[in-house]
Amino acid sequence: MVLGNLESIVDAVLFAHVSGRVITLATSIRQVSPSRITDPCFFRGYPTKVSRRLTSTDPAFTLRRVISDLKSSPLQAAHVALGARLVPFAGWNMPVQYTSIIDEHTAVRTRCGIFDISHMGQFIVSGPNAAAWLNELLTNDIAKLGVGQGQYTLMLNENGGVIDDLIAYRTGEAEFFLVVNASMIDEDFFWMAARQDEQVVLQNESELWAGMAIQGPNAARIFSAVFPNEILPPRNGIMTTAAGSVVCRTGYTGEDGFEFFSPGAEAIGYWDQFLAAGAQPCALGARDTLRLEMGYPLNGSDLSPERTPIEAGLGCFCDLEKGDFIGRETLVRQKSEGPGMKLTAIRYLEKGPPPRSHYPVISAAGNVIGELASGVLSPSLMSGIGMAYLPAEFSTIGTLLSIEVRGKTFPAQVVKKPFYQIPHHK
Repeated sequence: MVLGNLESIVDAVLFAHVSGRVITLATSIRQVSPSRITDPCFFRGYPTKVSRRLTSTDPAFTLRRVISDLKSSPLQAAHVALGARLVPFAGWNMPVQYTSIIDEHTAVRTRCGIFDISHMGQFIVSGPNAAAWLNELLTNDIAKLGVGQGQYTLMLNENGGVIDDLIAYRTGEAEFFLVVNASMIDEDFFWMAARQDEQVVLQNESELWAGMAIQGPNAARIFSAVFPNEILPPRNGIMTTAAGSVVCRTGYTGEDGFEFFSPGAEAIGYWDQFLAAGAQPCALGARDTLRLEMGYPLNGSDLSPERTPIEAGLGCFCDLEKGDFIGRETLVRQKSEGPGMKLTAIRYLEKGPPPRSHYPVISAAGNVIGELASGVLSPSLMSGIGMAYLPAEFSTIGTLLSIEVRGKTFPAQVVKKPFYQIPHHK
Protein backbone atom coordinates (compact mmCIF):
# COMPACT_ATOMS: atom_id res chain seq x y z
CA MET A 1 0.00 0.00 0.00
CA VAL A 2 1.38 3.40 -1.00
CA LEU A 3 0.32 6.58 0.75
CA GLY A 4 0.56 9.49 -1.66
CA ASN A 5 0.22 12.05 1.11
CA LEU A 6 0.05 12.20 4.90
CA GLU A 7 -3.58 11.01 5.07
CA SER A 8 -4.14 8.80 8.09
CA ILE A 9 -0.51 7.84 8.69
CA VAL A 10 -1.15 6.79 12.28
CA ASP A 11 -4.08 4.51 11.43
CA ALA A 12 -2.55 3.20 8.23
CA VAL A 13 0.76 2.30 9.82
CA LEU A 14 -1.01 0.67 12.74
CA PHE A 15 -3.33 -1.29 10.42
CA ALA A 16 -0.38 -2.41 8.30
CA HIS A 17 1.39 -3.72 11.40
CA VAL A 18 -1.65 -5.74 12.43
CA SER A 19 -2.31 -7.12 8.95
CA GLY A 20 1.32 -7.66 7.99
CA ARG A 21 1.08 -5.36 4.98
CA VAL A 22 4.01 -3.20 3.92
CA ILE A 23 3.65 0.55 3.59
CA THR A 24 5.82 2.75 1.40
CA LEU A 25 5.47 6.49 1.77
CA ALA A 26 5.39 8.17 -1.61
CA THR A 27 7.92 10.95 -2.12
CA SER A 28 5.90 12.98 -4.60
CA ILE A 29 5.49 16.64 -3.70
CA ARG A 30 1.95 17.71 -2.83
CA GLN A 31 0.79 21.29 -3.01
CA VAL A 32 -0.90 23.49 -0.45
CA SER A 33 -2.68 26.81 -0.92
CA PRO A 34 -1.30 29.89 0.86
CA SER A 35 -4.61 30.35 2.73
CA ARG A 36 -4.25 26.90 4.23
CA ILE A 37 -0.69 27.55 5.31
CA THR A 38 -1.78 30.61 7.26
CA ASP A 39 -4.89 28.93 8.66
CA PRO A 40 -4.18 28.54 12.43
CA CYS A 41 -5.85 25.13 12.28
CA PHE A 42 -3.54 23.86 9.52
CA PHE A 43 -1.14 22.08 11.83
CA ARG A 44 -3.61 21.43 14.65
CA GLY A 45 -4.25 17.83 15.60
CA TYR A 46 -2.46 14.62 14.69
CA PRO A 47 -1.15 13.79 11.22
CA THR A 48 -4.63 12.84 9.98
CA LYS A 49 -5.59 16.47 10.49
CA VAL A 50 -2.62 17.75 8.52
CA SER A 51 -3.28 15.49 5.57
CA ARG A 52 -6.82 16.73 5.02
CA ARG A 53 -5.36 20.08 3.94
CA LEU A 54 -2.83 18.63 1.49
CA THR A 55 -4.06 18.50 -2.09
CA SER A 56 -2.59 18.15 -5.55
CA THR A 57 -4.65 20.95 -7.12
CA ASP A 58 -3.71 24.13 -5.26
CA PRO A 59 -0.84 25.77 -7.15
CA ALA A 60 0.96 27.99 -4.69
CA PHE A 61 3.00 26.21 -2.04
CA THR A 62 4.65 22.80 -2.25
CA LEU A 63 4.98 20.42 0.65
CA ARG A 64 8.75 20.83 0.36
CA ARG A 65 8.25 24.52 1.26
CA VAL A 66 5.90 23.57 4.10
CA ILE A 67 8.43 21.11 5.53
CA SER A 68 11.22 23.68 5.29
CA ASP A 69 9.12 26.14 7.29
CA LEU A 70 8.53 23.68 10.13
CA LYS A 71 10.30 24.04 13.44
CA SER A 72 12.84 21.38 14.38
CA SER A 73 13.03 19.86 17.83
CA PRO A 74 16.37 20.08 19.68
CA LEU A 75 16.16 16.26 19.53
CA GLN A 76 15.77 16.02 15.75
CA ALA A 77 19.29 14.68 15.19
CA ALA A 78 18.55 11.88 17.65
CA HIS A 79 15.31 11.03 15.84
CA VAL A 80 17.06 10.86 12.49
CA ALA A 81 19.84 8.69 13.91
CA LEU A 82 17.21 6.28 15.27
CA GLY A 83 15.47 6.06 11.89
CA ALA A 84 12.27 7.80 12.99
CA ARG A 85 9.60 8.61 10.44
CA LEU A 86 9.03 12.38 10.67
CA VAL A 87 5.79 14.21 9.80
CA PRO A 88 4.44 17.78 10.11
CA PHE A 89 2.66 18.23 13.44
CA ALA A 90 1.50 21.51 15.04
CA GLY A 91 4.07 23.43 13.00
CA TRP A 92 6.91 21.07 13.89
CA ASN A 93 8.74 18.25 12.15
CA MET A 94 8.07 15.44 14.64
CA PRO A 95 8.47 11.64 14.73
CA VAL A 96 5.29 9.62 14.18
CA GLN A 97 7.00 6.26 14.80
CA TYR A 98 10.39 4.60 15.25
CA THR A 99 9.72 0.85 15.09
CA SER A 100 5.94 0.38 15.02
CA ILE A 101 3.03 1.98 16.84
CA ILE A 102 2.07 -1.31 18.49
CA ASP A 103 5.64 -1.96 19.65
CA GLU A 104 5.99 1.53 21.10
CA HIS A 105 2.51 1.45 22.64
CA THR A 106 3.33 -1.88 24.30
CA ALA A 107 6.63 -0.54 25.61
CA VAL A 108 4.79 2.21 27.51
CA ARG A 109 2.12 -0.12 28.85
CA THR A 110 4.61 -2.75 30.04
CA ARG A 111 8.01 -1.07 30.53
CA CYS A 112 8.85 2.55 29.74
CA GLY A 113 8.82 4.80 26.71
CA ILE A 114 10.21 8.26 26.05
CA PHE A 115 8.51 10.86 23.85
CA ASP A 116 9.82 14.12 22.46
CA ILE A 117 7.42 16.87 23.66
CA SER A 118 9.67 19.81 22.81
CA HIS A 119 6.84 21.23 20.71
CA MET A 120 4.79 21.94 23.85
CA GLY A 121 4.73 25.52 25.15
CA GLN A 122 5.92 26.86 28.51
CA PHE A 123 4.72 30.11 30.06
CA ILE A 124 5.91 31.67 33.31
CA VAL A 125 3.36 33.78 35.21
CA SER A 126 4.56 35.75 38.20
CA GLY A 127 3.76 38.77 40.32
CA PRO A 128 1.68 39.64 43.39
CA ASN A 129 -1.63 39.16 41.50
CA ALA A 130 -0.56 36.07 39.54
CA ALA A 131 -2.85 33.59 41.31
CA ALA A 132 -5.91 35.84 41.28
CA TRP A 133 -5.38 36.72 37.62
CA LEU A 134 -4.99 33.09 36.55
CA ASN A 135 -8.16 32.22 38.42
CA GLU A 136 -10.02 34.67 36.19
CA LEU A 137 -8.67 32.94 33.05
CA LEU A 138 -8.70 29.25 34.01
CA THR A 139 -11.45 26.86 35.11
CA ASN A 140 -9.76 25.09 38.02
CA ASP A 141 -8.98 26.83 41.32
CA ILE A 142 -5.32 27.81 41.19
CA ALA A 143 -5.51 28.98 44.81
CA LYS A 144 -5.77 25.35 45.95
CA LEU A 145 -2.24 24.62 44.73
CA GLY A 146 0.61 24.57 47.21
CA VAL A 147 4.14 25.30 46.03
CA GLY A 148 5.31 22.26 44.04
CA GLN A 149 1.81 21.15 43.01
CA GLY A 150 0.06 21.15 39.63
CA GLN A 151 -3.43 20.73 38.21
CA TYR A 152 -5.15 20.10 34.89
CA THR A 153 -7.23 23.09 33.85
CA LEU A 154 -8.79 24.78 30.83
CA MET A 155 -8.84 28.24 29.30
CA LEU A 156 -12.20 29.26 27.82
CA ASN A 157 -13.66 31.93 25.61
CA GLU A 158 -16.61 34.09 26.70
CA ASN A 159 -19.08 31.47 25.48
CA GLY A 160 -17.48 28.70 27.53
CA GLY A 161 -15.76 27.07 24.54
CA VAL A 162 -12.30 25.60 25.03
CA ILE A 163 -9.36 27.65 23.81
CA ASP A 164 -6.85 25.24 25.32
CA ASP A 165 -6.41 22.61 28.00
CA LEU A 166 -3.19 22.86 29.97
CA ILE A 167 -1.41 22.03 33.19
CA ALA A 168 -0.61 24.77 35.68
CA TYR A 169 2.07 24.28 38.35
CA ARG A 170 2.80 26.50 41.31
CA THR A 171 6.56 26.98 41.53
CA GLY A 172 6.50 29.76 44.13
CA GLU A 173 4.07 31.74 46.23
CA ALA A 174 3.66 34.18 43.34
CA GLU A 175 5.01 32.15 40.38
CA PHE A 176 3.43 29.57 38.08
CA PHE A 177 4.73 27.32 35.28
CA LEU A 178 2.16 26.58 32.54
CA VAL A 179 2.51 23.84 29.92
CA VAL A 180 0.26 24.52 26.91
CA ASN A 181 -0.47 22.72 23.67
CA ALA A 182 1.94 23.18 20.78
CA SER A 183 -0.61 24.43 18.26
CA MET A 184 -1.97 26.96 20.73
CA ILE A 185 1.19 28.68 22.00
CA ASP A 186 0.69 31.94 20.11
CA GLU A 187 -3.08 32.03 20.52
CA ASP A 188 -2.87 31.30 24.26
CA PHE A 189 -0.18 33.93 24.80
CA PHE A 190 -2.04 36.63 22.86
CA TRP A 191 -5.29 35.82 24.68
CA MET A 192 -3.60 36.07 28.07
CA ALA A 193 -1.53 39.15 27.21
CA ALA A 194 -4.63 41.01 26.04
CA ARG A 195 -6.09 40.52 29.53
CA GLN A 196 -2.90 40.92 31.51
CA ASP A 197 -3.05 42.42 34.98
CA GLU A 198 -0.67 45.32 35.67
CA GLN A 199 0.82 43.42 38.60
CA VAL A 200 1.45 40.24 36.61
CA VAL A 201 4.46 39.33 34.48
CA LEU A 202 3.71 36.91 31.61
CA GLN A 203 6.66 35.28 29.83
CA ASN A 204 6.65 32.90 26.89
CA GLU A 205 9.69 30.64 27.34
CA SER A 206 8.65 28.04 24.78
CA GLU A 207 11.70 28.63 22.58
CA LEU A 208 14.07 27.97 25.50
CA TRP A 209 12.98 24.51 26.57
CA ALA A 210 13.26 21.00 25.21
CA GLY A 211 10.79 18.49 26.58
CA MET A 212 10.57 14.74 27.06
CA ALA A 213 7.82 12.56 28.51
CA ILE A 214 9.08 9.40 30.20
CA GLN A 215 6.07 7.13 30.67
CA GLY A 216 5.45 3.58 31.88
CA PRO A 217 5.65 1.29 34.92
CA ASN A 218 9.46 1.60 35.01
CA ALA A 219 9.54 5.41 34.80
CA ALA A 220 10.41 5.97 38.48
CA ARG A 221 13.28 3.48 38.29
CA ILE A 222 14.64 5.20 35.17
CA PHE A 223 14.45 8.59 36.87
CA SER A 224 16.48 7.26 39.81
CA ALA A 225 19.08 5.82 37.45
CA VAL A 226 19.59 9.18 35.71
CA PHE A 227 19.20 11.32 38.84
CA PRO A 228 20.38 9.20 41.79
CA ASN A 229 20.55 12.22 44.10
CA GLU A 230 17.13 13.66 43.22
CA ILE A 231 13.66 12.74 44.47
CA LEU A 232 10.87 12.33 41.92
CA PRO A 233 7.94 14.56 42.91
CA PRO A 234 4.58 13.01 43.82
CA ARG A 235 1.70 12.74 41.34
CA ASN A 236 1.00 16.11 39.67
CA GLY A 237 4.01 17.59 41.45
CA ILE A 238 6.86 19.67 40.06
CA MET A 239 10.49 20.13 41.07
CA THR A 240 13.68 21.65 39.71
CA THR A 241 16.85 19.57 39.59
CA ALA A 242 20.20 20.81 40.88
CA ALA A 243 21.19 21.43 37.25
CA GLY A 244 18.11 23.57 36.59
CA SER A 245 15.88 21.17 34.64
CA VAL A 246 12.18 20.91 35.47
CA VAL A 247 10.50 17.60 36.37
CA CYS A 248 6.70 17.28 36.39
CA ARG A 249 5.00 14.08 37.59
CA THR A 250 2.39 14.12 34.85
CA GLY A 251 1.74 12.53 31.47
CA TYR A 252 -0.70 11.79 28.66
CA THR A 253 -0.72 7.99 28.66
CA GLY A 254 -2.45 6.90 31.88
CA GLU A 255 0.75 5.26 33.06
CA ASP A 256 3.07 6.44 35.81
CA GLY A 257 5.74 8.76 34.54
CA PHE A 258 7.06 12.29 34.38
CA GLU A 259 7.63 15.11 31.94
CA PHE A 260 11.12 16.56 31.80
CA PHE A 261 12.09 20.02 30.53
CA SER A 262 15.69 21.08 29.99
CA PRO A 263 17.49 23.84 28.09
CA GLY A 264 17.48 22.93 24.42
CA ALA A 265 21.27 22.57 24.19
CA GLU A 266 21.22 19.87 26.88
CA ALA A 267 18.39 17.83 25.39
CA ILE A 268 20.27 15.14 23.47
CA GLY A 269 22.52 14.43 26.45
CA TYR A 270 19.52 13.77 28.69
CA TRP A 271 17.73 11.82 25.93
CA ASP A 272 20.72 9.49 25.65
CA GLN A 273 20.83 9.01 29.42
CA PHE A 274 17.15 8.05 29.56
CA LEU A 275 17.65 5.58 26.69
CA ALA A 276 20.68 4.06 28.42
CA ALA A 277 18.58 3.65 31.59
CA GLY A 278 16.00 1.60 29.68
CA ALA A 279 13.46 3.97 28.08
CA GLN A 280 12.38 3.07 24.54
CA PRO A 281 11.90 5.86 21.97
CA CYS A 282 8.21 6.38 21.21
CA ALA A 283 6.46 8.83 18.92
CA LEU A 284 3.20 10.58 18.10
CA GLY A 285 1.44 7.49 16.77
CA ALA A 286 1.74 5.63 20.07
CA ARG A 287 1.00 8.79 22.04
CA ASP A 288 -2.34 9.03 20.26
CA THR A 289 -3.34 5.41 20.85
CA LEU A 290 -2.26 5.57 24.49
CA ARG A 291 -4.15 8.77 25.29
CA LEU A 292 -7.31 7.65 23.50
CA GLU A 293 -7.38 4.33 25.38
CA MET A 294 -7.62 6.44 28.54
CA GLY A 295 -10.29 8.71 27.08
CA TYR A 296 -8.01 11.75 27.31
CA PRO A 297 -9.12 14.54 24.94
CA LEU A 298 -6.99 16.06 22.21
CA ASN A 299 -7.38 19.79 21.76
CA GLY A 300 -8.40 20.63 18.21
CA SER A 301 -10.21 17.31 17.85
CA ASP A 302 -12.10 16.46 21.04
CA LEU A 303 -11.91 19.99 22.42
CA SER A 304 -12.71 23.16 20.48
CA PRO A 305 -13.94 26.74 20.91
CA GLU A 306 -17.43 25.47 20.03
CA ARG A 307 -17.52 22.85 22.82
CA THR A 308 -17.52 23.41 26.58
CA PRO A 309 -15.81 21.37 29.31
CA ILE A 310 -19.26 20.30 30.54
CA GLU A 311 -20.07 18.81 27.13
CA ALA A 312 -16.61 17.20 27.07
CA GLY A 313 -17.13 15.52 30.44
CA LEU A 314 -14.49 17.68 32.13
CA GLY A 315 -16.75 19.39 34.64
CA CYS A 316 -14.64 18.08 37.53
CA PHE A 317 -11.86 20.42 36.38
CA CYS A 318 -14.15 23.47 36.52
CA ASP A 319 -14.56 25.01 39.97
CA LEU A 320 -17.80 26.93 39.67
CA GLU A 321 -17.65 27.99 43.33
CA LYS A 322 -14.29 29.80 43.28
CA GLY A 323 -15.66 33.02 41.83
CA ASP A 324 -16.07 34.40 38.34
CA PHE A 325 -13.90 33.35 35.41
CA ILE A 326 -14.22 33.69 31.65
CA GLY A 327 -16.90 31.30 30.35
CA ARG A 328 -18.31 30.46 33.78
CA GLU A 329 -21.87 31.64 33.03
CA THR A 330 -22.32 29.08 30.26
CA LEU A 331 -20.93 26.28 32.41
CA VAL A 332 -23.27 27.10 35.29
CA ARG A 333 -26.26 26.98 32.96
CA GLN A 334 -25.19 23.71 31.34
CA LYS A 335 -24.53 22.07 34.69
CA SER A 336 -27.98 23.09 35.89
CA GLU A 337 -29.90 22.17 32.75
CA GLY A 338 -27.69 19.33 31.54
CA PRO A 339 -25.73 19.55 28.28
CA GLY A 340 -27.56 18.77 25.07
CA MET A 341 -24.44 17.11 23.64
CA LYS A 342 -21.88 14.91 25.35
CA LEU A 343 -18.45 13.65 24.33
CA THR A 344 -19.19 9.94 24.27
CA ALA A 345 -16.89 6.90 24.30
CA ILE A 346 -17.69 4.36 21.58
CA ARG A 347 -16.20 0.92 20.95
CA TYR A 348 -16.62 -1.53 18.09
CA LEU A 349 -18.53 -4.73 18.87
CA GLU A 350 -16.64 -6.68 16.22
CA LYS A 351 -13.53 -6.41 14.09
CA GLY A 352 -13.46 -3.58 11.59
CA PRO A 353 -11.22 -1.01 9.91
CA PRO A 354 -9.68 1.65 12.14
CA PRO A 355 -12.22 4.32 13.05
CA ARG A 356 -11.08 7.86 12.30
CA SER A 357 -12.18 11.39 13.01
CA HIS A 358 -15.18 12.60 11.00
CA TYR A 359 -16.58 9.10 10.42
CA PRO A 360 -20.39 9.27 10.86
CA VAL A 361 -21.99 7.81 13.98
CA ILE A 362 -25.33 6.11 13.25
CA SER A 363 -28.16 5.45 15.70
CA ALA A 364 -29.96 2.10 15.97
CA ALA A 365 -32.76 3.68 13.93
CA GLY A 366 -30.32 4.40 11.11
CA ASN A 367 -29.96 8.16 11.57
CA VAL A 368 -26.68 10.05 11.55
CA ILE A 369 -26.41 11.55 15.04
CA GLY A 370 -22.82 12.80 15.02
CA GLU A 371 -19.29 12.09 13.85
CA LEU A 372 -16.15 10.83 15.52
CA ALA A 373 -13.92 13.51 17.01
CA SER A 374 -11.12 10.95 17.53
CA GLY A 375 -10.76 7.32 16.59
CA VAL A 376 -8.10 4.64 16.44
CA LEU A 377 -7.51 0.90 16.56
CA SER A 378 -6.59 0.23 20.20
CA PRO A 379 -3.42 -1.90 20.45
CA SER A 380 -4.31 -3.01 23.99
CA LEU A 381 -7.87 -4.04 23.13
CA MET A 382 -7.37 -4.88 19.45
CA SER A 383 -10.65 -3.10 18.81
CA GLY A 384 -11.74 0.15 17.25
CA ILE A 385 -12.41 2.93 19.76
CA GLY A 386 -13.39 6.56 19.41
CA MET A 387 -15.10 9.56 20.93
CA ALA A 388 -17.90 11.63 19.46
CA TYR A 389 -20.18 14.45 20.52
CA LEU A 390 -23.65 12.91 20.55
CA PRO A 391 -27.07 14.09 21.70
CA ALA A 392 -27.35 13.35 25.42
CA GLU A 393 -30.06 10.72 24.89
CA PHE A 394 -27.59 8.60 22.90
CA SER A 395 -24.72 8.88 25.40
CA THR A 396 -25.96 6.33 27.93
CA ILE A 397 -23.57 3.42 28.49
CA GLY A 398 -24.76 0.37 26.56
CA THR A 399 -26.49 2.33 23.78
CA LEU A 400 -26.10 0.48 20.46
CA LEU A 401 -24.74 2.47 17.55
CA SER A 402 -22.76 1.91 14.38
CA ILE A 403 -19.82 3.65 12.72
CA GLU A 404 -19.89 4.28 8.99
CA VAL A 405 -16.58 3.57 7.28
CA ARG A 406 -16.41 4.25 3.56
CA GLY A 407 -20.06 3.41 3.00
CA LYS A 408 -20.18 0.36 5.28
CA THR A 409 -21.45 0.31 8.85
CA PHE A 410 -19.84 -1.49 11.78
CA PRO A 411 -21.72 -2.18 15.04
CA ALA A 412 -20.54 -0.30 18.10
CA GLN A 413 -21.64 0.51 21.62
CA VAL A 414 -21.36 3.38 24.08
CA VAL A 415 -18.91 2.39 26.84
CA LYS A 416 -17.49 3.84 30.02
CA LYS A 417 -14.17 5.69 30.01
CA PRO A 418 -11.39 4.77 30.18
CA PHE A 419 -11.61 2.26 27.36
CA TYR A 420 -8.64 0.39 28.81
CA GLN A 421 -8.16 -0.32 32.49
CA ILE A 422 -4.46 -0.40 33.37
CA PRO A 423 -3.89 -3.70 35.24
CA HIS A 424 -1.63 -2.26 37.96
CA HIS A 425 -4.17 0.54 38.57
CA LYS A 426 -7.10 -1.80 39.28
